Amino acid sequence: MPRVSAEGAVVSAAEQEINALLALHPKGFDLSLGRITRLLERLGNPHEQLPPVIHVAGTNGKGSTSTFCRAILEAHGLTVHVHTSPHLVNWHERFRLGAEGGGRLVEDAVLADAVRRVAAANQGETITVFEILTAVMFVLFSEHPADAALIEVGLGGRFDATNVIPHPAAAVIMSISLDHQAYLGDRVELIAAEKAGIIKRGVPVVIGEQSEEIARDVLIETAERLACPLDVYGQNFIAFEENGRMVYQDEDELIDLPQPRLAGRHQQANAAAAIRALKAAGFKLEEQAIGRGLTSASWPGRLERLTYGRLVENLPEGVEIWIDGGHNPGAGRVIAEAMATLNDRESRPLFLVSGMINTKDPIGYFEAFAGMARQVFTVPVPDCEAGLDPRYLADAAGQAGLRAGPAPDVETALAAICRSRDGSTLPPRILIGGSLYLLGHVLRINGTPPV
Repeated sequence: MPRVSAEGAVVSAAEQEINALLALHPKGFDLSLGRITRLLERLGNPHEQLPPVIHVAGTNGKGSTSTFCRAILEAHGLTVHVHTSPHLVNWHERFRLGAEGGGRLVEDAVLADAVRRVAAANQGETITVFEILTAVMFVLFSEHPADAALIEVGLGGRFDATNVIPHPAAAVIMSISLDHQAYLGDRVELIAAEKAGIIKRGVPVVIGEQSEEIARDVLIETAERLACPLDVYGQNFIAFEENGRMVYQDEDELIDLPQPRLAGRHQQANAAAAIRALKAAGFKLEEQAIGRGLTSASWPGRLERLTYGRLVENLPEGVEIWIDGGHNPGAGRVIAEAMATLNDRESRPLFLVSGMINTKDPIGYFEAFAGMARQVFTVPVPDCEAGLDPRYLADAAGQAGLRAGPAPDVETALAAICRSRDGSTLPPRILIGGSLYLLGHVLRINGTPPV
């Protein structure tokens, strides 16, 4: 049954089970397929008993693309399982089970039971918690019927625990840039080669928009070598804006669609990759249902404006809070472009509240906002041993050409921003970001966790 932590928070049954595993097994990443394969064999190979799988990898954009895939399929009346990581507030966010009328996050008792069964099957052997939770995902998805499963890679691709799926319906690889260099390599082409590891011989491959030509070349070469049907953004399909609408075009058709609900011009390319992936996987799509999917898609913590909750209610009228979990230079450029687009409509002063962990490139991230952000307030990432010291992070922002200083927490930073209006006639626009862990904390204290 649920219990209460020392801080007064209710700890669910599933969280208790997972916390016990975290205390028992090594933390961090240990990329290998041997342990997960052994465990799945003991569980009866549930990964071989799934509905059609779309396997999604990439440095940036894979979550949004999965979200569009899910929304479009559900708009067609289909049921869809979705696996994503990491979570923002609760472990349950990683497991969305398909259901009539729309998928739902797994119920606590169901998740706790699955975790217990998988842990028992592991028999105490050395394994990472991510591998156990990946096995939990396969168990849940195999035991609950659905029309499709969207499975997002955790880290890399080649040795990611999700990469035991023998024959997905399609593999999708979104934008690749530098991230997790300690595990994936310090050059974009090396990271692309790791991501390309999800490509299986003869399985359709969709390559999303790539800012790095060398990454696209590596992905194309791998797909061609493995004789895969291949669709590349900008070559075989594309999306563009026309008269306030999104136009999708591939070699078969041109579709006039509403703009995606998710904010940012980059979401057109993500939506296009989702459409092409669903078609490549064999789903028959109808134009009206695609449009309904694009306008209903929701992906918490990704260029999301907070419109209610405790943090919002404590701000002066008119102040905007936006949150985004992007944390690498590629994501920084996309987020900065989205903020600039908002500024084209209404020129508000932009402030950043940023926290990051020590595996990221803070200078590269902040450089995207040079000349745009009035000031950066750097904050700790709560309950995260890998969080960067706010003083170090402020120095990194300064090296990127931004005025910056540390703050003890998000709420103090917000209060300071609201006091320093710099003579602007419009209330400020505040972007909180740099870490998904920080966003989880923000959503928790705001009282608006993902559902």
